[in-house]
Amino acid sequence: MLSKISESLSNLSGAERKVAESALAEPKWFVHAAVAEIAERASVSQPTVIRFCRSLGYKGLPEFKLALSASIGHEGMPYVHEELNADDNMGSVVEKVLGNAAASLLGERRFLKESELENAIAILMHARRVEFYGVGNSGIVAQDAQHKFFRFGMSTVAYVDTHTQLMAASVLTEQDVLVAISNTGSSIELLDAASIAKENGAAVIALTRNDSPLAQMADCVLSIATQENAELYTPMVSRLLQLAVIDILAIGLALRLGDTASTQLQKVKKAYITSTSNTIKIDSSLISSDGPNPYQGRLKPQKTETPPFPFQTTSRPFSQQNCPLSRRASDETPSRFTGLVKIMDTF
Repeated sequence: MLSKISESLSNLSGAERKVAESALAEPKWFVHAAVAEIAERASVSQPTVIRFCRSLGYKGLPEFKLALSASIGHEGMPYVHEELNADDNMGSVVEKVLGNAAASLLGERRFLKESELENAIAILMHARRVEFYGVGNSGIVAQDAQHKFFRFGMSTVAYVDTHTQLMAASVLTEQDVLVAISNTGSSIELLDAASIAKENGAAVIALTRNDSPLAQMADCVLSIATQENAELYTPMVSRLLQLAVIDILAIGLALRLGDTASTQLQKVKKAYITSTSNTIKIDSSLISSDGPNPYQGRLKPQKTETPPFPFQTTSRPFSQQNCPLSRRASDETPSRFTGLVKIMDTF
């Protein structure tokens, strides 16, 4: 019921939309409120409230309230939809942004089908290579997905450039999987890339709206349902939903892989810890020596006017003798280049 109201917002008149937003914002209050109270809260006339109910296919307000009441009891958490206004203070902004995000995340449970999730995980498990495509905000999600899935030892890549997507899709095979991420599901370039991938036999998993052109093309659809105005504003809630679905897929895949996933994750973690625990060891003679110091002016404050490493900047004309890189190792004074080699050998 609440989903039905949300999906009908774009088809309602301006006044009817206000009534719908009142019902979505406070469904429990709406069920018990009188028609006059609803009209006053929504700043519309009483006949507008009745027209709103009929626009949704109900005979009047009483029948609409019965359906809404049953919906609240069945779905538990009501879907909150509150638009930000120019005169909102920061307290209202925090409440609306977090409220909309939390309600959308919980509401996503009604749109995600367990069978589609199981199908998507089965497809990913048998993939030779997985490619994630997205543009704009969805491109960020694609990169996040690649960052998660490569840890399982899978061959993965994320492409956010449409030209690269088209070229990469042309070399996919029936052993590969394309995960296409799109809020609207109507990007021409992304649709072209998905079409090319399917022609080559690759499976296509789509994270998008259930009724979008991309969803109709995909082999598996993980529905992302939001009511954002993507034409005017950069989508926020849809990005959170996409990230959540990627997390669900990653966790589901890890559970199916079992010990294999655990082993791969341990390898990644060990490599990271080993890398970050290594420190750069600098020869103390390079710091305390009275001779030329390649890190002079960088390791401790210097009052001299000597420019910092690596080269002196002077008005002298260039010559082989003046070039620090051309000094021989047998020179009495250690060259800056020799000091640099000593430093680099420690990496």
